[in-house]
Amino acid sequence: MDRVLIIEDDDRIARLVCRSLQDDGYLVECRARGDTGLQDALTGKFDLVILDLMLPGLPGAQVLERLVEAKPDQRVLVLSAVPEIGARVGVLEAGAADFLGKPFAIAELRARVRARLRAPAPGSAMRWLRAGAVVLDLRTRRAAIGDRQVDLSFREFLLLQHLLSRSGQVCSRGELLSDVWGITFNPGSNVVDVCVRRLRAKLDRPDRIETIRNVGYRVAQH
Repeated sequence: MDRVLIIEDDDRIARLVCRSLQDDGYLVECRARGDTGLQDALTGKFDLVILDLMLPGLPGAQVLERLVEAKPDQRVLVLSAVPEIGARVGVLEAGAADFLGKPFAIAELRARVRARLRAPAPGSAMRWLRAGAVVLDLRTRRAAIGDRQVDLSFREFLLLQHLLSRSGQVCSRGELLSDVWGITFNPGSNVVDVCVRRLRAKLDRPDRIETIRNVGYRVAQH
């Protein structure tokens, strides 16, 4: 059975989410503080962490940062009333697998939990992805071009993984927003293009990632 940790200081919301997920067959634990929630997330083994951002003890943004740094494969679904689009994009950039704003429909939350738990953790299915001279190690989250090693940020790794897994195919910006950032709304920014530029700068040649005008991006085969 999948284990879910809820870090939420609103007791009403925590009980509602806990009861709903238990009805779906998950093993659920709840913590009301950011510091104790982080400690349990670091020492325990949870398939998904549902995290509020406004928490006593330690802010949710810091919980997310420390958790992703220590356990980069940990799936985190942020559940928060923070209204700013920039803040939502920020937590996805920081490593959250998904964001759901409050107030929310419990049916949507349950669907998002199922979707995140179905998605394999990076490196679980295979070790390497390749296209042309670029090799991506899914366990170490590092790219290699010949003898040169390339360190990647969390989001750069996910972007390159997505492009390599669809080698030869054009990936639209909407597809990348959805699958790499978990964003199903228009963030009002060029977050995809900025990340592509950063990734290109780390590779030996910018044309390793091709721009398909008015469509999106494709990893080069040469």
